[in-house]
Amino acid sequence: MNRPAPVSSRLPAFTWDTLDAAAATAAAHPDGLINLSMGTPVDPVPPVIRQALADASDAPGYPLTAGTPALRDAIAAWVARACGAGVDGLGVLPTIGSKELVAWLPTLLGAGPGDVVVVPSLAYPTYEDGARLAGATTVRTDSLTAVGPTPRVRLVWVNSPGNPTGRVLPATHLRKVVDWARERGAVVASDECYLPLGWDAEPVSILSPEVCGGSYEGVLAVHSLSKRSNLAGYRAGFVAGDPALVAELLKIRKHAGMIVPAPVQAAMVAALGDQAHADEQRERYRARRERLRAAFTGAGFTVEHSEAGLYLWMTRGEDCWETVDWLARRGILVAAGIFYGPAGARHVRVALTESDEHVAAVAGRLARP
Repeated sequence: MNRPAPVSSRLPAFTWDTLDAAAATAAAHPDGLINLSMGTPVDPVPPVIRQALADASDAPGYPLTAGTPALRDAIAAWVARACGAGVDGLGVLPTIGSKELVAWLPTLLGAGPGDVVVVPSLAYPTYEDGARLAGATTVRTDSLTAVGPTPRVRLVWVNSPGNPTGRVLPATHLRKVVDWARERGAVVASDECYLPLGWDAEPVSILSPEVCGGSYEGVLAVHSLSKRSNLAGYRAGFVAGDPALVAELLKIRKHAGMIVPAPVQAAMVAALGDQAHADEQRERYRARRERLRAAFTGAGFTVEHSEAGLYLWMTRGEDCWETVDWLARRGILVAAGIFYGPAGARHVRVALTESDEHVAAVAGRLARP
């Protein structure tokens, strides 16, 4: 009996599993591992959020897939403040973190074989994974003219500030993408998880009037509280934009049980309503960024882009795996640039998400032969 190929066969090896050998080398360092690879938060969850979670923990009933009215209002208010969006005509929907939405968005939008999903040339791997899950074709490009005349583009991903590069796309570029997609009936999804972390440039949201022209038709902005509020363990994210698209996502997600737990919804309300903790966390990352940038450039690395976001995009002018190995022997684990596309083959990505103590130790390790 011929069985169909498993769905997992559409996917490559899980990105982080390919770092296992380097991780073992780095962990064997006599002074221990300094993990600058994945970008997982290490700082405490702010007390105001933990208290909101605890206060809402007596939640025996099913939560709303659409989110509580308080959460929807909190998302809309935050998007208005942080993205420059107007709340009139704006659709909002909580998600179980941002990664699950990224992975399933092509499927939720009805993409399938013969359809095209456009992603940046250097991109978060889950954009392509989502296209593979849907059976669609991925085109990697930073110039839409390279897509050609195909009428089958269903989804265009943009990411600013970018992961892994930290590159910020100007409003004029984003506006051209939106106009191009609208002419073809495609959706533009903007991954804005690092929007609050502009350092040498000021990121702009796709929901800003200068980008979308005051209309949310065909645009979605994807956000996460993982980095802003240290809530990676809570799986707290949301999508905002075209109300018709958001309504369609809601219909499907209700059937599929894609629901943010009630205590997490309450925690999100507290997180979105409190700016003080976000400013404090941003300052931590700013200080770590300065120390890490100085340490790596002092050791001969070249930092490219990295004007915003949570990472430094660097090169020593060699194959990325040689760099990964060189650093692993010094107890430092980083992400190989090839994870993000062929154009990253000579780069590595360094995350700012380590303790102050470990960040301070990087320069000394880099100075050793």
